[in-house]
Amino acid sequence: MLETPRGLRLHIGIFGRRNAGKSSLFNALTGQQAAIVSPVPGTTTDVVSKPMELKPLGPVVFLDTAGLDDSGELGLKRMEKSLAALSRTDLAFIVCDGDWGEFERKIGDELSRRSIPGIAVFNKADILHPSAAQLESARQDVQEALAVSALTGLGLAELRRAVVKHVPTEWIDNPPILADLVGPGDLVLLVVPIDLEAPKGRLILPQVQVIREVLDCDARAVIVKERELGDTLLLLKNKPNLVVTDSQAILKVAADVPPDVPLTGFSVLFARWKGDLETFVQGVKAVDSLQAGDRILILESCAHHPIADDIGRIKIPRWLGQYLGRPVLFEHWSGHDLPSDLGRFRLVIHCGACMTNRREMLSRILAAREAGVPITNYGLVIAKSQGVLPRILSPFPSMLGILGQATDALSRP
Repeated sequence: MLETPRGLRLHIGIFGRRNAGKSSLFNALTGQQAAIVSPVPGTTTDVVSKPMELKPLGPVVFLDTAGLDDSGELGLKRMEKSLAALSRTDLAFIVCDGDWGEFERKIGDELSRRSIPGIAVFNKADILHPSAAQLESARQDVQEALAVSALTGLGLAELRRAVVKHVPTEWIDNPPILADLVGPGDLVLLVVPIDLEAPKGRLILPQVQVIREVLDCDARAVIVKERELGDTLLLLKNKPNLVVTDSQAILKVAADVPPDVPLTGFSVLFARWKGDLETFVQGVKAVDSLQAGDRILILESCAHHPIADDIGRIKIPRWLGQYLGRPVLFEHWSGHDLPSDLGRFRLVIHCGACMTNRREMLSRILAAREAGVPITNYGLVIAKSQGVLPRILSPFPSMLGILGQATDALSRP
């Protein structure tokens, strides 16, 4: 891995009025002219993102947004894009170039509502010199307030320190992928089919991340393709402590792995690492209630080019249609956008979320919940449609309880 994926980077959003110096601050922090700077109001028309390393935190993504005081039909569209960026923001800067007023307080209120830590950045401090009273007023609405000059570099070091101080604990202490399931010396058998979506010469991201965590746990990883799984199990002196498979091979893997060996999927592990597994398990139960003509949203967090047998566009609709035995409608969305009318869907099926961060995934779960629409993910739907959902949840007894499935029923020969 030459680069840290954006889904593993802290996302820092920069918000404020037009011409407050947001893009100048963005360029100063990234050390590059990544955003266009102009005295003309409304120069930034879309969210600009820039990955970089911010020591000592490591990899981050800065999000430069259009002014939230824009006007006109086009201005409103810019504002919508800026507000949408909040759903993938882990920490926010509210940039102002004068008094901290009602406008900035409203942004602070929205950050508070979303539990996003905020830092007030009084830009252009080389000429405006905010008073102690102004800084203290801003601290009533956000976690920190600083005087900064994007032009001269004044206060940038203090701003970086404030980021370290106020970075969300949940970002630093991410839930484990599988570290709570295995320990030192355990054997983890990873079933990794090589399909057209795997870049030549590399594994796909979830597989790489799981391998790394297995090694971090001082456990042992054995990696096989699904065709070699049966022979590999015979060659092992002891049974694996855990088997993890790509969801597309779950039917064959479930047949080959002994019932008393815990089995799950990469997608299930990512469902709880990036999102909320319980919500997804509750969501997949809605599959059985789908009626002919119901509309399902297939939601992806990246915008890859579909392949001939794409999992989200071809395979899941086919498997789900075969399971239901009645026609349902599918709509596909990719990237960071969500339909504004989620309520017209009967189910949301999300990808594994390997290319987004946990805050955006939780924001999407919240959006579905507010719209009253069940949400689940690829791996759970595939396991459901192929009749092995309880099997793939065997490492998580509480999830089996949600399904009404007794834990010991899975271990009977």
